[in-house]
Amino acid sequence: MADFRQAIREKVLVLDGAMGTMLQERGLKAGGCPEEMNLTSPEVVESIHREYREAGADILVTNSFGGSRVKLAHYGLEDRVRQINARSVELARKAAGDSSFVAASVGPTGRFLEPVGDAGFDEMVEIFGEQVRAFNEAGADLVTLETFLDIRELRAAVVACKEFSALPVMALMTFDDGGRSVLGTPPEAAAVTLEALGIDLVGSNCGLGVEGIYELLVRMRSATSLPLISQANAGLPALRDGQTVFPGTPEEMTAYHDRMLALGVRVIGGCCGTTPDHIRAIRGALEGKDLSWTAPPRRCILSSRTAVVPIGGEAPCAVIGERINPTGKKLYSAELREGKTAYVRREAQEQAAAGAALLDVNCGAPGVDEPAALRRAVFAASGATAAPLVLDSSDPAALEEGLKAADGKVLINSVSGEQKSLRAVLPLARKYGAAVIGLALDGKGIPKTAEGRLQVARTILEAAREAGLPKEDVIIDCLALTVSAEQDQALQTLEALRRVRQELGLATVLGVSNISFGLPRRPVLSSAFFAMALEAGLCAAIINPKDERMMDAYRAAMVLLGRDLRAETYVEIYGQAPPPEASPRTGEKPLGIREALAAAVLEGDREGIEQLVEKALAEGIAPLAISSEGLLPGLEEVGRRFGSGQMFLPQVMLSAETMQTAFARLKPEMRKGDAPDLGKILMATVEGDIHDIGKNIVCTLLENYGFEVVDLGKNVPAERIVEQARALEVDAVGLSALMTTTLNQMEITIAELRAAGIEVFTMVGGAVVTQDYADTIGADLYAVDALEAVAKIKKLLGGKKP
Repeated sequence: MADFRQAIREKVLVLDGAMGTMLQERGLKAGGCPEEMNLTSPEVVESIHREYREAGADILVTNSFGGSRVKLAHYGLEDRVRQINARSVELARKAAGDSSFVAASVGPTGRFLEPVGDAGFDEMVEIFGEQVRAFNEAGADLVTLETFLDIRELRAAVVACKEFSALPVMALMTFDDGGRSVLGTPPEAAAVTLEALGIDLVGSNCGLGVEGIYELLVRMRSATSLPLISQANAGLPALRDGQTVFPGTPEEMTAYHDRMLALGVRVIGGCCGTTPDHIRAIRGALEGKDLSWTAPPRRCILSSRTAVVPIGGEAPCAVIGERINPTGKKLYSAELREGKTAYVRREAQEQAAAGAALLDVNCGAPGVDEPAALRRAVFAASGATAAPLVLDSSDPAALEEGLKAADGKVLINSVSGEQKSLRAVLPLARKYGAAVIGLALDGKGIPKTAEGRLQVARTILEAAREAGLPKEDVIIDCLALTVSAEQDQALQTLEALRRVRQELGLATVLGVSNISFGLPRRPVLSSAFFAMALEAGLCAAIINPKDERMMDAYRAAMVLLGRDLRAETYVEIYGQAPPPEASPRTGEKPLGIREALAAAVLEGDREGIEQLVEKALAEGIAPLAISSEGLLPGLEEVGRRFGSGQMFLPQVMLSAETMQTAFARLKPEMRKGDAPDLGKILMATVEGDIHDIGKNIVCTLLENYGFEVVDLGKNVPAERIVEQARALEVDAVGLSALMTTTLNQMEITIAELRAAGIEVFTMVGGAVVTQDYADTIGADLYAVDALEAVAKIKKLLGGKKP
């Protein structure tokens, strides 16, 4: 283990190329299980490893990508997880000898975690843990987590690696050519989230050629100090003579070598379409190069699924919205006891719109199951905005539930200098990859002097380092005390801020409004103190971002302190028409029922949508009008925002689920009248492919728009699709594929539909499908994502249905 970590410091290692396509060339049948060949054809697997080693690979990746019990269950092999995964390590080791490292491969399960899917975090940790335990026992040198699409699933996989072994970990996500994962994660957020979990290398594989991977890694470098790993495809797939090929030549795979090395890429290999010839070229192109590299300084950056926020350094002070807190809020406290989240979603959206970069989430109220409430609140806030979260709880059990539910690297609020607090909180921060707020108080209370608070900060920093947290992820709260009781304490707080920054080099945070408690016209005093604290080195502020006086002081100070370059943010906010005097929601015209239905769909308000449908029915609105004039406009707006990058797949799925809730109530009413006949669509993942996430999303959205959908599932033979298309007299057939090895089944299926004389529209999609491929095989339409699929099928069938 130490040898691998030392090796990547000293030189750039070459990782091998594609396994699946080579197995297919050597006997793996379409629809077969690649990992089973570890048992049935071990000599074939070993020979592929040996060829890569002879081509110059320093790292051989095991044939265990689909070795989880979830994937193996598709072949009836779920009871052989340990045997298959251990054997994969043994075969790679035989080929590697003493000259190459063995990297145990783990791929995604094909399931999404809650709330996007139905998988639980602990469940996924245990599923991945089965593989990791087998790898560890069999003697793997490291684990490589590859081709992940969901950052939460990848978080669970890393936690499993850390919990069940001490092996080094490489973690890679797959992104589209727009620079996002399927669920909307950009490379910066992925890098921040994964670095915080303590992995050894971060990078990207699959989906793109070497130029696209390089661009992703440039963005990762902007947010991480970790070594990087590049595993590009040999170009983008194309159909030639009925076969899917990757046209990238070995020489093309080396075109970005110098730039990769300068960026800090320490492992370079290949993904789909790469062969021993490609790996040999990659090896040769490293000869004679300067392979030294110095990592850039680490920074504190927080992340959500879709965004990052730096803390400290030269970054602007981060505004932390404080209003998701039940103190003095009867409505929110009641919702917490009832298990509802409408307040959380609304406040998250309003505070983010008002300027909050981070959101503090607190669910501690009498009579509340805080662990369950914090989990729900994290899901709700993460679905409502892109802002990273601050988990505010003194209950370690609640913190752990919130950390499992989080999409990214959060900030824990908080830990104190007391040993009990340090022992309870710091291990959670290390395990789940979080930063912490350290309160400058201990068992003796809050020190009266700046020196006393500095000493507590030192204690917290030392404990954090011992727990494995980097210095940059400790943010000290120097504690703002009310000046109505102790007027001199304001100056002590400001002095503590300066000394923590200068002497300890740590970022700082304050709950600013505490300073004015008990005094009249609090915003006057709070905003003045806020400006003084910003000059003293405040890096993050917990405030009410909807308080205009506080935000005025903040924006002005950022200009004067040189943190708002060229006053761009200031001009953007104040260069327009003056803001209204009223609060964002005061004086607004109440929404009509149709607008309220649309807004509920847009916001993903599953809790409130059924009540709105009942209200609309009670007002005498026809079920069809409720759908077409209320619900569908909301979903159309979701589609517009998704297309413009304002919303991402998790929010789309939440809106779709909200639509389903509404339709479940409307369907009985529609049966009483004439429901529109929009068309019947047959959906299937083609034979040999066991991935159905994208297809399931398309099915859900089509049903929400009123189409009748027949879902045949995954791994469906062409003859069954033809048979069902004829028997059910469908209007369209949708085909999905994720694997390059199953693309040709789309062509076969469409050809058989045509040969059988079945006149239907055909639609294709999936991660490896392109418009050119769709045109080549004669598909009527191609969609890059689920919402585009819905829009195109509506247009396509519009002329056919009356």
